[in-house]
Parts: sequence; C-alpha cells; structure tokens
Amino acid sequence: MRYALFAIILFLSACNTLQLPQLPFDWQSTLNRLQRDLKTHQVYVGDPVFIRIFKEENILELWMKADDGARHTLVKTYPICNWSGTLGVKRREGDRQSPEGFYETTRQRLNSNSKYHVSFNIGFPNAYDRANARTGSLIMIHGDCVSEGCYAMTDPQIEEIYTLVERAIGLGHGPVPIHIFPFHMTSERMLAAVQSPHFEFWSNIREGYDYFERYGVPPKWIVRNNHYEFY
Repeated sequence: MRYALFAIILFLSACNTLQLPQLPFDWQSTLNRLQRDLKTHQVYVGDPVFIRIFKEENILELWMKADDGARHTLVKTYPICNWSGTLGVKRREGDRQSPEGFYETTRQRLNSNSKYHVSFNIGFPNAYDRANARTGSLIMIHGDCVSEGCYAMTDPQIEEIYTLVERAIGLGHGPVPIHIFPFHMTSERMLAAVQSPHFEFWSNIREGYDYFERYGVPPKWIVRNNHYEFY
C-alpha cells in the first residue's frame, strides 16, 4: 500500500503538481536511487526525517520513520566532508566554529539555488543560543565540501539528503529536527571528557541524546534557566 503511495508521489512529481523547486541536479534519478535503497528499511521518500551529526566521528546520520512506525530507523550514514573549529559550542558570529545543540530546518530554510550546490539552514541561533548570548547566522548543511562554520557534504551526498528533507517537509512532515553532538555520548566517552570546559553543556545535551536512544523519537525541548529541558 505504501509503495503504491510512493508511485503516486512519483507521478505527481512528474506532473509538477507538488511544486518541486528547480534543482541543479537530476532529482528524478536521485529519487529513484533513494527509493531502491530505502525499500529494505520499509520507509519511503516523503516519510519523516531526522538528522544527527557527530563531530568527532565525522558523520551525519539520517533517520526515517514509517507513518505507522513507533521508532525511527537509521537508513543512511554519510561521512562529513568538512566542518569548522573544534569540539564545543559556537559562541559568536565569525568564530568559524560549527555549532552543537538542537536545531531544525523548515521549508523557508531550504535553498535550491545555493552557491554551495544546495543547502538548508539549521536555524542557529536557537532559543538556547539566544538565552546564552551566542550569535551567528546562516549556518547550513550544504554541498561543495567547504566550511566556514557550516557542515559541508560532497555534492552527491547533499543531493540525497536535500531530496529526503525536502520531500518530508513537502508532504507535511516538517520541521525536520537536526541534533548536533560532539561525539556519541556514551558513559565512557563522557567520563573521558569530564575535564573539558564544555562538560556542563555536554551533560545537558546528553539528556536529549539519551531520550532518542531510549524512545527512538527526537525529544521536544524548551529552554529554562539557560538550559535545555526535554520532554
């Protein structure tokens, strides 16, 4: 049944009834390739998407959830081509530091006409960053493998990621959450980081990491007393 729905999506896309943007790559070929890959996970283009980034491991994880599923499934892991700075937070505009924390992208933040192939803005600074007087703008996940604070992928990688994000949002499964961590926040790795000046912040964001590990869905969050609270 759901594969039949995907066939309808392909047909409507070909007829432009979904108002797809003009893209600098062969969208249909990317779509067809993705659908072959995703079929083994029983998810389809247009299903909800969730992105996790780990700086130390240098990877971007792409998770998806079937409409009738309780948990997200890891469907793609991409090596990050380039990111800026070191482990730890982004504090100010121009510090060439890639941020960590909890972000999201929306239809308005997608850019199919980017100078970095295609891109989407992650929404930095978020409410937590503003509460802690952090500044910056235009932090993206994009192609072209060049970073001045963003997370840069190769062009073939961003074509796949952008397609899955755009279709999820286009079919009503947005915003797409983007969670960025310094590393996989296991007990052992946290113990090794106990002397870091970022340890308090990392302990706070670990709560969001643990929530997803336990429940398989991204947590919602608010900011209280300059800290994330998850639910």
